[in-house]
Amino acid sequence: MSYLETTADVYRQAAQEPQVGLCCTTNPIWQLPGLSIPQRMLSMNYGCGSTVNPRDLTNSPTVLYVGVGGGMELLQFAYFSRRPGAIIGVDVVSEMLDASRENMQEAERQNDWFKSEFVDLRAGDALHLPVADESVDVAAQNCLFNIFKLDDLRRALQETYRVLKPHGRLVMSDPTCEQPMSDELRADERLRALCLTGSLPLQQYLDMITEVGFGTVEVRAKRAYRVLSPQHYATDELIFIESVEVCAIKDPMPADGPCIFTGRTAIYYGGEEYFDDHKGHVLLQNQPLAVCDKTAANLAALGSSDIFISPSTYHYDGGGCC
Repeated sequence: MSYLETTADVYRQAAQEPQVGLCCTTNPIWQLPGLSIPQRMLSMNYGCGSTVNPRDLTNSPTVLYVGVGGGMELLQFAYFSRRPGAIIGVDVVSEMLDASRENMQEAERQNDWFKSEFVDLRAGDALHLPVADESVDVAAQNCLFNIFKLDDLRRALQETYRVLKPHGRLVMSDPTCEQPMSDELRADERLRALCLTGSLPLQQYLDMITEVGFGTVEVRAKRAYRVLSPQHYATDELIFIESVEVCAIKDPMPADGPCIFTGRTAIYYGGEEYFDDHKGHVLLQNQPLAVCDKTAANLAALGSSDIFISPSTYHYDGGGCC
């Protein structure tokens, strides 16, 4: 059995009998006015964060969600796009699609504004999306891509890039890990399916995103996720895993490389009203400006004694330099 077959088997079982502890969502469930989430959807919230951000969802976008789970985020996306077929959900596990359909029917009973026809559920997988080129505004996945081995991860990223419109957004939540893992852990297909041992270091994860062509990447949040201890896993030390929320934007690739925002800020505190680096960045006197890592490095290279540049906070909510 391949690791993808093992993964399908794990989530087939999770569709038939909800498993509340399967993943560990690291942030509260969105409480939106007039939105009621069925209890079974909440029990099937198999993610490690959230991919639903209102600033991505203006003007009733077409949204693709890969790996439907119980359908909770599909319902949340439909809250912002209330029209037939606006939300496309793709899953390789037929039992998960069936469970999501049932949950959508219950959501329709609980929410006067919601209709099941807002959500188009399709059989398919992340490596071969049943979606036309440049046809969606937002693509999202929650705690799925970390399961893939590197070649499959690259293919999944290429597929989402293909289906996004220019300037479209790929919003993801995945576990990451900075520590090395044993070959035994990496080879354990069930642990990989449980979103534990496929975790990459954050920089490698970001590099794979930009290598397929995304010109702008935002690291929006990073939180504690899980610990693998020697008492329970094949490791000689505690392994700390975090979850990260990232938005990759299908912007043209800048000539000098991608703009990656990891929550860094530049503040000019000199004696003039502003500082101009003559590369499109103007720092007003003592006013913070969110900067991408590339701009932070360029400003630091100037050697100015009156520009403060913060370290990465791994929290970014827009309004940056690029």
